[in-house]
Amino acid sequence: MSSPEPLFFASDNTSGVHPEILAAISRSNHGFVKPYGDDPYTESAVSKLREEFGEHVEVFFTFNGTGANVVGLASLVRSYEAVYCADCSHVWSDECAAPEKFLGGKLVPVPSLFGKITSEAVAARIGEDRGVHHAKPKVISITQPTEWGTVYQPEEIQALADFAHERSMTLHVDGARLSNAAAALGTSLAAISKDVGVDVLSFGGTKNGLLGGEAVIFFNDVFVQNTGYFRKQATQLASKMRFIAVQFEALLTADLWRQNAAHANTMATRLSEAISDIDSIKLSCPVEVNALFPQLKESFVAPLQKRCVFYLWEKDASIARWMTSFNTTPEEVDTFAEVIHEIAHHGAQ
Repeated sequence: MSSPEPLFFASDNTSGVHPEILAAISRSNHGFVKPYGDDPYTESAVSKLREEFGEHVEVFFTFNGTGANVVGLASLVRSYEAVYCADCSHVWSDECAAPEKFLGGKLVPVPSLFGKITSEAVAARIGEDRGVHHAKPKVISITQPTEWGTVYQPEEIQALADFAHERSMTLHVDGARLSNAAAALGTSLAAISKDVGVDVLSFGGTKNGLLGGEAVIFFNDVFVQNTGYFRKQATQLASKMRFIAVQFEALLTADLWRQNAAHANTMATRLSEAISDIDSIKLSCPVEVNALFPQLKESFVAPLQKRCVFYLWEKDASIARWMTSFNTTPEEVDTFAEVIHEIAHHGAQ
């Protein structure tokens, strides 16, 4: 008798592609158009993004999230300047020093609480002005939602933007899952970016149903003078740009972005509720989007990983990360919850 297929709650990167995204790619796969974004598909996608974020935004498509962060930050920072980011942020922990390589500048990790940083924490890391002996503070970079799945409220982002702008700094947002944050807050995408003082946004699509693609969005065109060069040098300029662009056009049609994100969030809430009666499992922080961070008994981990693919977020503390996706089904959630109950029950005996 064969073993059951493993469940996947490792990442929203493990999901497939939304059928409407695949259909959009297929529709665009005929004839010839100019390369590198000089085509009607890219023009249409940029128009959709401007409807969502504001008519004056500038848009640069990239292949992936690291590329989007590199292109966005490189447009803001010179080699003697510093980016202040959460000590668990993707740019600090998970991008193989790509930002430093392309910026030539300095990343400064800021102590965070479940992924969130505050202006007070940034100020403490900036410290006293030491002139040319100290990398010049230039950018605050936050992740929305954070790597812990917590969500900045609009007023929290505005406070960081105000702090930055008062010091001639800029605010960058890594929005790989911005759609999940907006769905959780019940806001527009602009309400947690343009409207609260964000200068540059990496707007994610890959984790929300796209085959692959991100958009770097500038809310102030003063920063984009050299962005095209940075994108090319960072190998993020797609020759067949239409196939990235049409994905965003589909994602922004009929609020598909919100439908996908809201479903992923709902599935995470469903899972948290289904295991809420297990005393031996404690969630490290509230479930706000499509991620759970349960602290498990060490003896639970190996049996669970035989039935489900997931990662340990903090190995020493036995904190796991379980993530849901746009195509996670209620049945998959319920099956996983049953497996968790079974292992927890046997482990308690």
